Amino acid sequence: MKRYLGSILILSLLSCQTESKLAFEPIQLQGEICEDCPKIEINIPNALEDTPVSEAINRSLNEEIISILSFTEDKNIDTAEKALQSFTESYKEVKTKFPDEVQWETTIDAEVIYEDRNIITIMLNSYSFTGGAHGYASTSYLNFDKRQGEELENWELFGDLDGFEDFAETKFRIQEKIPQDANINATGFMFEGDSFHLPNNIGYTKDGVKLIYNQYEVASYADGPIELILPYNEINLYLKRKVKF
Repeated sequence: MKRYLGSILILSLLSCQTESKLAFEPIQLQGEICEDCPKIEINIPNALEDTPVSEAINRSLNEEIISILSFTEDKNIDTAEKALQSFTESYKEVKTKFPDEVQWETTIDAEVIYEDRNIITIMLNSYSFTGGAHGYASTSYLNFDKRQGEELENWELFGDLDGFEDFAETKFRIQEKIPQDANINATGFMFEGDSFHLPNNIGYTKDGVKLIYNQYEVASYADGPIELILPYNEINLYLKRKVKF
């Protein structure tokens, strides 16, 4: 009897772990393939379940794609497919006026990088070239509360936002070799107002909460993105949703 009860308990635990994970399918979108068409390739996860959090994930990814691809304020562009078409039409219009315009391109890749019972984080990497000296690459983190079924703003991740920001600044200075008593821009950074601030993108990862300053956010394009990972055992006290480690 004990052996059977043990087996049932193990199966129950495995079942709970499986049920706590959201189900996804990969979706790939591509633009028109022609000589005068931009290169567009999009790979994103599509949440399958009929739940508020799945709807929030799919809606947010759709909005991110529209934001990256659309150059207009046209409210009729409300799907990724329409955004692809808008990007293509914008390129063709420019190409008509400037025949020597170099081909535009955009790639967008998204994946789930963290999930527990309370939160799920999706990392979205994008690269766009629409003329000029170089393209622009960026990383975005989308954090979702699985129980509330909604996307979270950065400040909603923390129970003690001020404490976390102070801790992050200390760690940032150590990593980037900025003296603790010096101006935050003393070594060449470009923080607005000469004051440390958290990046636009903060996400949960398996190694800890990751902060990423994209190109131009606090440094030059040549410096690339600036990343900082803070382990959960050091920052759990600041988080609103604690992580087991």
